Amino acid sequence: MADTIVDNGKVYNRAKIWQIGLFALNNTATNLYMFILMFVTYYATGIAGLAVVAVSTVLTAMRIFDGITDPIVGFIVDKLESRFGKFRPLMILGNIILATSVLLMYNVTHILPESMQFIFFVLIYALYVIGYTFQTTITKAAQTVLTNDPKQRPLYAVFDGVYNTVLFTGGQVYVASYLVAKYGGFTMGLFTELNALALIASAIFTILAAIAISGKDRKEFYGLAEDTTNTRFRDYWKILKGNRPLQLLSIATTSDKLAFSLLRYSVVMVMLFGILLGDYGMSGTVSMITVIPVLLITFLAVGIARKSGMRKSFILSSWITFLSFVGLIALFLLIDDPTSMSLSSIGIGMILFIVLYTLALGFGGVPSALVNPMIADVSDYETSKSGRYIPGMLGTLFSFIDKLVTSLAPAIVGGAVAMIGFKNEFPTIDDPLTTPLYTMTILLAFGIPALLLGISITMMKFYKLDDKKMEEIQATIAEMKDKPKNIEDPAI
Repeated sequence: MADTIVDNGKVYNRAKIWQIGLFALNNTATNLYMFILMFVTYYATGIAGLAVVAVSTVLTAMRIFDGITDPIVGFIVDKLESRFGKFRPLMILGNIILATSVLLMYNVTHILPESMQFIFFVLIYALYVIGYTFQTTITKAAQTVLTNDPKQRPLYAVFDGVYNTVLFTGGQVYVASYLVAKYGGFTMGLFTELNALALIASAIFTILAAIAISGKDRKEFYGLAEDTTNTRFRDYWKILKGNRPLQLLSIATTSDKLAFSLLRYSVVMVMLFGILLGDYGMSGTVSMITVIPVLLITFLAVGIARKSGMRKSFILSSWITFLSFVGLIALFLLIDDPTSMSLSSIGIGMILFIVLYTLALGFGGVPSALVNPMIADVSDYETSKSGRYIPGMLGTLFSFIDKLVTSLAPAIVGGAVAMIGFKNEFPTIDDPLTTPLYTMTILLAFGIPALLLGISITMMKFYKLDDKKMEEIQATIAEMKDKPKNIEDPAI
């Protein structure tokens, strides 16, 4: 049975802390694959020999395909009932597909005849997308059964934020400061070692997450259980059209994610640290310096979310990130020679860069950490409004919009570097710093992200699911459970 607590007369389904902590590893498991695929452009162009524009086009198209598969998988999640629950089977299946696709992609593509390489790469990448969709859908959908306490839901963001900080920071150090030096660049040996570690760790994390959710993956925790309104696939459009919080949250978080997809894109990191600052290894060192401050920022933001609601924490974090990007742009415009900035002889310029970069990474990661429990809020809003328990559909509707928007990142970067002369291969650490490369690096790393964060802040101003509203929604759902009734097909 669920752990329950009575708060101001309301009975909440609560999770144990270890359940929240281990279930957050499901997101880390898929983020591991997202991290290693950040470097796939260097495999595809440098080892398999595919053209830069072709690879950028494929990555963009696959993100769109990823979005298209989301509603289908979401519908499957909402309809699935098995002896192993609704969520765990698809978590495991998704991770198996991910491992299979990466093994095939990196071990077969480059040994095929040249005429077959591109087609094979596209097909295997599509398989990867399907596995990724299965597992990431569960990260969002299972939030509703994990806990419905408005004060406890933000705790997920603590664990998720810590895991992601360790993953992306440690991963960047591992690649930039260790693997690149060990193998002399993005070679086959680098990809073999990186991928093997990611596959093993992701499998372990998935198993731990499945154990964590096992106690909650039962029908009595699925919204209104037997009284949930039946939903058909064609209801997707009506739900999207009628759920204003979903629309606003989707635009806000996808804008934020696209901003950081650009900043963290492997090519942009090479341009920023390897060319503009003249030391690619610095990216790993700077990342290590930011770890503790970023974690402290995460704890602070989640503390605000637990006390004043996730909406307030989201908006505050976005504002600080926006101002940090503006500060970084101003810093590089004022510095005559950015390669003079060094960790071996730290000056005021390097100190300002580290401070602003840390604030951008720390507060910029908060919205992404909060979004999964916020989607659960949107799902509960839908249940209270229409009687539908459809976390899979709502989570994948969000993902559909998310991936359509963030799919622009490879196309933006590929098109941007092609405009300044890099049409056949991406910029590398051996390329000299030119004025066009300088300008494009600042634009991709900080300029466009700042603009996107402005859009995110604007959308969240109109988002109404704050802490008080969520208490009302949980009270409404509790009343509906106490007075069960069959709802035929309410208009949305």
